[in-house]
Amino acid sequence: MDYRRTKRILFFNVFMNCVFISLQDKEKVLLDMVESGGELGWLTWPDQNGWEIAQQAVNGTLLYSYFVCNVEAREQDNWLRTTFIQRHPTATRVFVEMRFLVRDCNSFNAHSLTCKETFNLYASEADADIGTSFRKGQFRKVATIAPDEISRVGNMRFNIETKVVENLSRKGFYLAFQDIGACVAIYSVRVYYKTCPATVKSLAAFPETVAVAGVENQALREVVGACVENAESEDQPRIYCTVDGEWVVPVGHCQCSPGYEAVDDTCQADVCKPGFFKASVSNEACEPCPKNTHPSGPGAVSCPCLEGFYRAPEDPMTGACSGLPSPPKTLTSTTAQMAIGKLELSWSPPGDTGGRSDITYNVVCERCEGSVCLPCGDKVRYEPSNIDIKETSVIVSELEPHLNYTFTVEARNGVSQLSSQRATSTISTALHYTDPPSVTGMRLVERSAKSLSLSWSVSRRANPSTIHYKLMYCKKEKDEAKTCKTFTVLFLEKNTAEIGGLSPSTVYLFQVQALSPESKVGSNSVEEEFSTLPEVGSTAVILGAVAGGGVILLIVLVVLLLRKRRKNSHTRQGPEDAYFSSSEQLKPLKTYVDPHTYEDPNTAVLKFASEIHPSHITKQKVIGAGEFGEVFRGILKVPGRKEAAVAIKTLKPGYTEKQRQDFLSEASIMGQFSHQNIIRLEGVVTKFKHAMIITEYMENGALDKYLRDHDGEMLSFQLVGMLRGIAAGMKYLSDMSYVHRDLAARNILVNSNLECKVSDFGLSRVLEDDPEGTYTTSGGKIPIRWTAPEAIAYRKFTSASDVWSFGIVMWEVMAFGERPYWDMSNHEVMKAINEAFRLPAPMDCPSAVYQLMLQCWLQDRSKRPRFQDILSLLDKLLKSPDSLKTIADFDPRVSIRLPSTSGSDGSPFRSVSEWLESIKMSQYSENFSMAGIVSMEQVLQMKSEDIRNIGVRLPGHLKRIAYSILGLKDQTSTLSVFAV
Repeated sequence: MDYRRTKRILFFNVFMNCVFISLQDKEKVLLDMVESGGELGWLTWPDQNGWEIAQQAVNGTLLYSYFVCNVEAREQDNWLRTTFIQRHPTATRVFVEMRFLVRDCNSFNAHSLTCKETFNLYASEADADIGTSFRKGQFRKVATIAPDEISRVGNMRFNIETKVVENLSRKGFYLAFQDIGACVAIYSVRVYYKTCPATVKSLAAFPETVAVAGVENQALREVVGACVENAESEDQPRIYCTVDGEWVVPVGHCQCSPGYEAVDDTCQADVCKPGFFKASVSNEACEPCPKNTHPSGPGAVSCPCLEGFYRAPEDPMTGACSGLPSPPKTLTSTTAQMAIGKLELSWSPPGDTGGRSDITYNVVCERCEGSVCLPCGDKVRYEPSNIDIKETSVIVSELEPHLNYTFTVEARNGVSQLSSQRATSTISTALHYTDPPSVTGMRLVERSAKSLSLSWSVSRRANPSTIHYKLMYCKKEKDEAKTCKTFTVLFLEKNTAEIGGLSPSTVYLFQVQALSPESKVGSNSVEEEFSTLPEVGSTAVILGAVAGGGVILLIVLVVLLLRKRRKNSHTRQGPEDAYFSSSEQLKPLKTYVDPHTYEDPNTAVLKFASEIHPSHITKQKVIGAGEFGEVFRGILKVPGRKEAAVAIKTLKPGYTEKQRQDFLSEASIMGQFSHQNIIRLEGVVTKFKHAMIITEYMENGALDKYLRDHDGEMLSFQLVGMLRGIAAGMKYLSDMSYVHRDLAARNILVNSNLECKVSDFGLSRVLEDDPEGTYTTSGGKIPIRWTAPEAIAYRKFTSASDVWSFGIVMWEVMAFGERPYWDMSNHEVMKAINEAFRLPAPMDCPSAVYQLMLQCWLQDRSKRPRFQDILSLLDKLLKSPDSLKTIADFDPRVSIRLPSTSGSDGSPFRSVSEWLESIKMSQYSENFSMAGIVSMEQVLQMKSEDIRNIGVRLPGHLKRIAYSILGLKDQTSTLSVFAV
């Protein structure tokens, strides 16, 4: 077929009735292939037999497109580069929307071995337009573009894909499209960045903001706003702009000032009409003036009180005004049943409380002799008090006989202090009484083990027959205070008493009161303590009991000691505490079946994998590309089973039979495994033209990339939990007698629950994105950086060599996806390992974890731990999180691999951005630039606080930059660590 002649016809016809979607306000377009309305001037390379431009008049508009269709030619490498695209100064993230068609390779009559169904998107930054100069090495790959679901716009049908180009920092950039052998036409390319449009939320105005990642590369960017006119806020209003141009999470709402009410997005005063007010900063509506107030004018912040009404200082301005209380009612005094010199005053609450509930009372006392009345002074006592009383009674004591007393009780409320008026009630009373005698002393007359005889005297002479006594006593416990809770009370006619029925060797507390003939109580005597005598013979009994108890205790201790010795003599050391196992224990039972042992490899596939009909599979999006073909995300919907997300590995057209067998052999291996930490095989498609392998879908992709994207965001406990899952999967494979041979973080997949699963069970593939990851020997390719020395030298692959690889994976995880051995070549790595060099501890790595790494890297494979031992140790660490707090020694000059520091000006690097790129922290280039840090001399003066102040917040990133500066300060230590 003449593809050069027919491809124009193939793609021109789709232009008819073309309609494109209008732009959203939040999208700021930098380049629009359709709206440009003229010749685009895009550069093609090479000039011949590559991308071609086509034009077509549609509704009076001339539209342009680019196409290429060299499916019958081999080794295609055709580039199409845009013109220079100016970047907005703050837009570090742009979107590239592409509308295109890719022809199915199966639609060609001729069988093409080189036909592809994908093309690649690249980007290159520059500070100025370089014209027609073009070098492929200047571009970095953005994504592999594959046909997805066909969309329809008007009468036009095509694929629509949008990709993101991130971390832009220079004045502009170019986009390039690489064709590697597909039949593709590009109709529209639209490049734009997103903004969060200017808005007013919660009475706060926020400016239009470019939607880029915020501080510490987070998905949200904080934006500070300002309150609208006549609104205010205690905290400065803030909101977050997402990378998709959406405003989310407003913080610090603004509220209308006093006298203003919110109307839509404004604060207005005319809403507060006369008779209404608003006293505080809030978004509440204006309120009507409360009781006992004057009507207010428009926009009032308060309503003044009427004359004779007040607000207390603590009263809200929104409350009603209060009046004064009326005097207390029915004030009386009582002396009956009271002690000498005491009386009780009582009254009823006032009839009018002034509209308040905070009523209190003050009591004023005066004593009168004749016509002269004076204040009672401090001698008189009040219970509970004479001011601010909340009860309606008070007991007054220490009054003198034969005097007249006048008591005045004032009722008060919260506004009484604002007025000179008083609300009082007054009563006068006279006291006449005979002073009763008081006890002056108490003594012990006689005592025994169970009785005490006491006597006491009185303060003055009196007829003994007219005085009575009240005696109270109680047993005093050792830890009890001087007063007792429960007393025994006796009323006596004489000043002596004999108390019996007491306990031996016990202390008792006694009190005596004298009673007058009028039954008035005199003052208490001084409290006295007396104790009874011990009971005869009790001391000997106690000593005998103590001696007997000591003998019994001694016998018990001897018996326990003999039992412990006997038990220890029969105990033997068990193997459960052994950390390492012998070489004999490294030999697992043979359960895995090598599919290559089958004479017909297809038999192995049918035995270990389920066949799936292609109609049950829906491809959605390309998520990767490898040697055999693209990898898609898709949906598997088998009748009778729940719909599930899956990964679909495809075999590209033009394959050989050997390639097909190699492709399906991985399914024959996976189909034999069933473990939660091993990637699950759903099935295969082998009976149709396009062979496919269907596995469960892991949302977070490869572990190494996931860790790099979340550098410093996870705790050691979480990282060890990930390692625990990988170790569990490898223990299962080891028990199955399967040797992985390519255990690395890139071959561990992570799902949405951060559960890690071992994958990639075919070492025959080429590592597309890591050409130096393997080292070619006569026996095939070996991933040098992850492989044990005996496997490199003698191709001796065992479970013990997988343990070595697991140690490297541990290092990758704790270093957040850092490349093992940094920029050393494979030959340098092999030499360093043979000279006993081992990777240093990553930053913040727990000491126990690093010690386990070193055990995995022992030269003698028989001394390395088994996966069972590794799993057991990781479980112990997770059960005791404190064991992860001890951090291994960290040397930044070794642990952060730095390029050579030799330079023409003596500085380690030519620019700050070059230095940041070398330590994989280039996302902070703009932070350093905005802070005025533009030279390496300034960098060397920075401290940790300076780094934090320019916006580096993640602990891992902060430490990486700080440790790198520390290493740079010692010029000699930043040279190559290994003499190779």
